[in-house]
Amino acid sequence: MASEQTRPTAAPPTRAQPTHEPSSTATRAWRTRLLVVGIVLAAVNLRPAITSLGALLQEVRDGLGMSGSVAGVLTSVPPLCFAAFGVMAPRLARRFGSGAVVCAGMAAITAGLIVRPYVGGTAGFLAGSALALMGIAVSNVLMPVIVKRRFPDRVGSMTGLYSMALALGTAVAAAATVPMTGALGGSWQTGLAVWAGLAAAAVLPWLPLVRDHDHDRAIGHGHRQGQGQGYGHSTAPGGARAAARPDPAPAREAQQRSFGRHWRGRSRSDRSSSARASSGGRSSTGHSSTGRSSTGRPSADRLRITRSRTAWALAVFFGLQATAAYITMGWMPQIFRDAGVPASTAGLLLAVTMAMGVPLAFVIPRVATRLPHQGPMVVALGACGLVGYAGLYLAPAGGAWAWALLLGVANCAFPLALTMVGMRARTGAGVVQLSAFAQSTGYLISIPGPLLVGVLYQHSGGWGLPLALMTALMIPQTVVGVLAGRDRTVEDEAVR
Repeated sequence: MASEQTRPTAAPPTRAQPTHEPSSTATRAWRTRLLVVGIVLAAVNLRPAITSLGALLQEVRDGLGMSGSVAGVLTSVPPLCFAAFGVMAPRLARRFGSGAVVCAGMAAITAGLIVRPYVGGTAGFLAGSALALMGIAVSNVLMPVIVKRRFPDRVGSMTGLYSMALALGTAVAAAATVPMTGALGGSWQTGLAVWAGLAAAAVLPWLPLVRDHDHDRAIGHGHRQGQGQGYGHSTAPGGARAAARPDPAPAREAQQRSFGRHWRGRSRSDRSSSARASSGGRSSTGHSSTGRSSTGRPSADRLRITRSRTAWALAVFFGLQATAAYITMGWMPQIFRDAGVPASTAGLLLAVTMAMGVPLAFVIPRVATRLPHQGPMVVALGACGLVGYAGLYLAPAGGAWAWALLLGVANCAFPLALTMVGMRARTGAGVVQLSAFAQSTGYLISIPGPLLVGVLYQHSGGWGLPLALMTALMIPQTVVGVLAGRDRTVEDEAVR
């Protein structure tokens, strides 16, 4: 009788599971597809505010009465805003959720692009640009974090997709702004404001993700229940969350597939250390009193990121490649126009430079994750930049298409830097800290570059000195990029 009484109590849960699991699985699949669409549309909108301005910089200068030096200030606004607002992104994501922050960022881009051409005066134009760039800044920081946490076993391919979409949006804005301005009546205000429509479209896929805050509580706290839990979407084969398992090995194995070189030969020791930790030596948060996780690795909450040489190398590399990118986006059309190239062709040349990032931004992260050291890739990209700058000095009009292609290859240091952010940290919380530090510090480093180019151009009356500056900056960029590409992680260097 006792056995007969126990059967009805056990039966209902097993009958209820099949009806619940397909629904939850379908919901997760739908949200994952929506997230991919949102990532792509957000990435497309991260550069048109900048490259559309570069294509019409001469018209904006004439319309607002800007000197070359003031235009240099204008082209320095993007890295300034990225440094100022990018550091706020992790804290905002912890409080409101990454989906809500990115959604608000896309809305800020929309508002800024609508406002800035029509407020009147240089100060108003700068304020509208700053509003749009604030939205870009927080999204810049959160995109690598979202990719690593939501797609831990597809970091390379998802980073490539995101970077490819970013390069596509950059190139389309550069190529289409001048023709669209002519088609819309020739007003530079309309030519700049039209890109607000694309930003408004990017708001839509993030709206259903605004309340998806539970997965974002792990930002900065992914260490609490093992490394696997911080990524939120890992599920067991039967539909239960991997985070509910006592051992976070499935999510670690997903990381191993993406970052195999960091983890080769460690699985057995990880399991043995986890077994030892389960028998004792844990604190209430799952960490020992030595400042390391139960697996023997440094815990994410103990990171002092400024102690990591790799973090500093990556930040400087990020800053110098950003300097080159924003000089290119802001000033390259003007270089070609001063050499006698028509405005529409100059915009198209900038588009070619940016379009090189479309295929390469997908290839470079996938190749980088398979290499034990990313230094050779950094050297190859730097060599392309040096040849491109030399060509702009010697024959800016005669070899314009070749120089545009070479500088486009050199600009692919950006997706490589993003990939290395994910590869130089082994935990979700570590990626958050490293991404915020590298991007905020890097953008601070990049602020003077476009401004100095404008000042040198204004006072020298030519492009010899600005191009010499750009060439000189490419050398330290290559050196620190090689250092940042070494096979190590910030958790090993930055423990308190």
